[in-house]
Amino acid sequence: MDLKQKLKEMIIEELQIEDLAPEEIEDDAPLFGDGLGLDSLDAVELVVQLQVYFGVEIKNIEEGRPALQSIDTLADFVRERQPSVDKV
Repeated sequence: MDLKQKLKEMIIEELQIEDLAPEEIEDDAPLFGDGLGLDSLDAVELVVQLQVYFGVEIKNIEEGRPALQSIDTLADFVRERQPSVDKV
């Protein structure tokens, strides 16, 4: 399973998003606002889950804001900090 798929499944499972399958989340769609509709509490949970699932840490808002834009940006962030993850 590739990294983007893992991220989508993590988001759906950990944020308890119902009525949405991982394949319905577009890689470049915004995670917040008009995109997936996540909010600031979801952002906090995502930061925690990134550390649990992938061992990567978002240390501050300057790191977090660009990383949490979309599945694409989130996957890039994880790859940069954990080079051994799936390169797909």
